[in-house]
Amino acid sequence: MVTLAVVGAGSRGTVYGSFATAHPARAQVVAVAEPRADRAEVFAAAHDLDDAQRFATWQAMLDGPRLADVAVIATQDRDHVAAAVALADAGYHLLLEKPMAIDADGCRAIIDAVERNDVILGVGHVLRYTPYSRALKALLDEGRIGDVSSIQHLEPVGWWHFAHSYVRGNWRREDESSSMLLAKCCHDLDLLRYWVGAPATSVASFGSLQHFRADRRPQGAADRCLDCGVEADCPYSAPRLYLGMLDAGWAGWPVDVVALDPTPESVSEALRTGPYGRCVYDCDNDVVDHQVVALEFERGVTATFTVAAFTQPGPRRTSVFGTRGQIVGNGRTLRVTDFVTGATEVVEPKALATAGMVDMHGGGDVGLVSAFVDAVAAGDASLVLSGPAETLESHLLVFAAEQSRLEGRVVRL
Repeated sequence: MVTLAVVGAGSRGTVYGSFATAHPARAQVVAVAEPRADRAEVFAAAHDLDDAQRFATWQAMLDGPRLADVAVIATQDRDHVAAAVALADAGYHLLLEKPMAIDADGCRAIIDAVERNDVILGVGHVLRYTPYSRALKALLDEGRIGDVSSIQHLEPVGWWHFAHSYVRGNWRREDESSSMLLAKCCHDLDLLRYWVGAPATSVASFGSLQHFRADRRPQGAADRCLDCGVEADCPYSAPRLYLGMLDAGWAGWPVDVVALDPTPESVSEALRTGPYGRCVYDCDNDVVDHQVVALEFERGVTATFTVAAFTQPGPRRTSVFGTRGQIVGNGRTLRVTDFVTGATEVVEPKALATAGMVDMHGGGDVGLVSAFVDAVAAGDASLVLSGPAETLESHLLVFAAEQSRLEGRVVRL
């Protein structure tokens, strides 16, 4: 039995904590630190926590003996470093939501704390743990397409998802969270590093905030969707999105972010008064809405990564070009073509059983927490696919890509 103290009872903390309710013989949540009373109450009820197991802050959780084997840190990006360092110093193993930190110094401070306290670190690069990503990695390692020459990788965020998270939501401003590339796509640069199996040597990047700006505001648009005369013709209508999901019988993410107990009345009130009802052309957002990253790895392997707001939501799509074949993946299946025989094989990775756990990443959430719990139970950090060294490397790659975008130059690593 591995015990968990969850720091941050928002969307990600709830997902990671749900592993314990799905696998009660393997993990148990024994404490939560959450300043929002309504979120803390819902989380505590889900895990049968009493008042003595609830804390308003992670600092309060440190006033006394260590409460759990693991601290699950799922706070906002800018709050990770102080909590991670202090909890590692208190002897907690760390399951840390990505990104580790918003800058290189913060990432290194966390790794230093992990190493000096000899605790296990797992970072929430959940995409490494999906059956799909691992199947692609296995095909490449087996040499099924010869030597990898180049990779094309696309993250189609989706028009409404981007508006929810990066225009109206918590990750809309770099000074309050981080760059969009770090917040959303450190997953993806980490995946490219994982698939290539070698460090990157150079990076260049381009991107901007093209659309969600005041000068793109349609004539007649109001500050809030509920008051807007042109809302019916707007792709980013908040009532259409959130109330439409409720009408269709869905009250999970993202509706439960807008209102903790989603009903037509509570969601409508939140759209009237809260951030998610704002016009997307009248927000204080500043992160980019599209970006391209070009990479060169050791051995001359190249890769391009594109993230775009203006897409249908869907799984990431990847094409890998090798000297003896190619692999085209749609996030669910992998089509492998052999240049010698001309034959094509479709590989369908077997889905992971989520067993009642909330999983938002194709088996990656359950895969990550399962591997981390096993690592702590066995005292074997090698069971974690996203350990300290490669995680630091992929974060430094994101920071270099942002440096390239802002300075307009190729950055050598």
